[in-house]
Amino acid sequence: MDLFFQQVLNGLTLGSIYGLVALGLTLVYGILHVPNFAHGAIYMVGAYVSYLTMVDLGYNYWVAMACAAAAVAALSVLCERLVFNPLRDAPPIHDKIAAIGIMMFLEAAVQMQWGAEFRRMPTPYTDIFNIAGLTIPAQRVLIIMGAFSLMAVLHLFLKKTMTGATIVAMAQNREGAFLVGIDANRVAMMTFAISGALAAVGATLFAPINLVYPSMGHLLIMKAFVIIILGGMGSIPGAIVGGLIIGFTEAFGGFYISTDYKDIIAFALLVVILSVKPTGLFTKGVR
Repeated sequence: MDLFFQQVLNGLTLGSIYGLVALGLTLVYGILHVPNFAHGAIYMVGAYVSYLTMVDLGYNYWVAMACAAAAVAALSVLCERLVFNPLRDAPPIHDKIAAIGIMMFLEAAVQMQWGAEFRRMPTPYTDIFNIAGLTIPAQRVLIIMGAFSLMAVLHLFLKKTMTGATIVAMAQNREGAFLVGIDANRVAMMTFAISGALAAVGATLFAPINLVYPSMGHLLIMKAFVIIILGGMGSIPGAIVGGLIIGFTEAFGGFYISTDYKDIIAFALLVVILSVKPTGLFTKGVR
């Protein structure tokens, strides 16, 4: 039974990170209908900014996280202004190709500057708690609490603030939002900034128990797309629930079946669920 609850903890850890990254991805898609394939590279840049700020510059973990969130939010806005905004009226395939181009550019730039070697970011929280036979590293507790706190803050921001209301209005009815005077450019920049900041915070939370390297976002972005398809394209609750489903599937599948098949199990689950409910678990639209 202790091993079972240990996998629950592992599933919560993975699911919270997946959900946090998928939230940013589904927010951009739900509002702007842009499948941002560069989101994994944005996540990777966040991990590198945190690593360099903490290891090379000597700042503490929380300052590194704040710097990563700010830098990646600015980078995301830059991508929206220079790449995605000019393609707004272009055929849909163009923004997909552009996103792949951004991904390749960012990975190549990071590899050229810092090399392709694997790095591990230290954590200031090295405590390990033993509760009722469970081994709980402090960093995993931080990941779970941090990710779910951010999800709750985003929910309150969208529901309780005027700025959040404009984002939701844009997602629900773009033409209606234009008619009532909502600034589409401002909403687009804000959405990309939030998306980038969420990815950077997720990368900073996960980096101490993972590795930092230029292609670290490849598998993550594939899983993030699985999550938002599973939960319903553009659905924020769907991104959270889908992230937890994939996280628990990987944790239990890797433990009870084999770690060699944990990624395959996640994609197989997507096929099974979509064969039963093709639109995903939740209805579309940011809520």
